[in-house]
Amino acid sequence: MIMSLGPYASFIVTSYAAAALVVAILIGWIVLDYRNQTRRLRELDRSGVTRRSGRSAMDAS
Repeated sequence: MIMSLGPYASFIVTSYAAAALVVAILIGWIVLDYRNQTRRLRELDRSGVTRRSGRSAMDAS
């Protein structure tokens, strides 16, 4: 079903395209950041760095 968008069709289509582009860019950014963070965590784990929350109370003293 094709709808007539009237005289504002170009504005409506452009707005939806811009919103879709922004969402796609944000998704890509999140994916790249996730990969970067997991890589950095693996490197820290390999180098022997541990999380402070992983220690018991007796280790802190």
